[in-house]
Amino acid sequence: MADRPQKGPHETPAVGDIGRRVAARREYLGLSRRDLALRTASAPGYIEYVETKPGSPGMGFMVRLANALETTVDELTGGTVDLPPGVGRAAHHPELVDIGREECWKLVGTHGIGRVVVSDGQGPAVFPVNYVSTGEAIAYRTAPGSGPADAAGHETAFEVDHIDEAFSRGWSVLLVGEARTVTDPDDVREFEAAHAATSPWAGGERDLWIALTPGKVTGRRIVVRDH
Repeated sequence: MADRPQKGPHETPAVGDIGRRVAARREYLGLSRRDLALRTASAPGYIEYVETKPGSPGMGFMVRLANALETTVDELTGGTVDLPPGVGRAAHHPELVDIGREECWKLVGTHGIGRVVVSDGQGPAVFPVNYVSTGEAIAYRTAPGSGPADAAGHETAFEVDHIDEAFSRGWSVLLVGEARTVTDPDDVREFEAAHAATSPWAGGERDLWIALTPGKVTGRRIVVRDH
């Protein structure tokens, strides 16, 4: 009975928030629901229930779930949502290693959120944007006259990273090259097709594509050897 979803008197999580975090973490680790059920000594059907229904499981199961997903209860329940990444302690014996170009592109993946560095008359600025990656190009959709649009025609830096708070490790990839406004209809169609997997979180009319084909691709990873 302890594993049945419960709500405390002051617990009013948004519908599916915990489930979405559990599903996202499970998929990131490449686990099936059956795999996660084995790790938590539960049933695949219960994992499906947790991922798709509102509410919060009991604390005992949340602890097992967090351990199985190699994270923390706070991360799964959204307790760290408003905190900047990296507030935890450093791991024992961490090592900073370089990442090769091919692996950098694999980490960047097909789409995600990155940060574009733009410099104008008022100095440098950094803007988070939803991006897509096709081949060895990064592209994002923005609005004409916006900050991210100012990158066009200039050498630009684009950064993508991932932080694993549970084990105090992570990676970052930096891409540097000249940004350009995408005007070729074939290129626009290619980016639009890739863009079906994501869309700008900020919403609004954003029909200007900016692309970056980097000449420099570098990355670094924090590795914890004793884990």
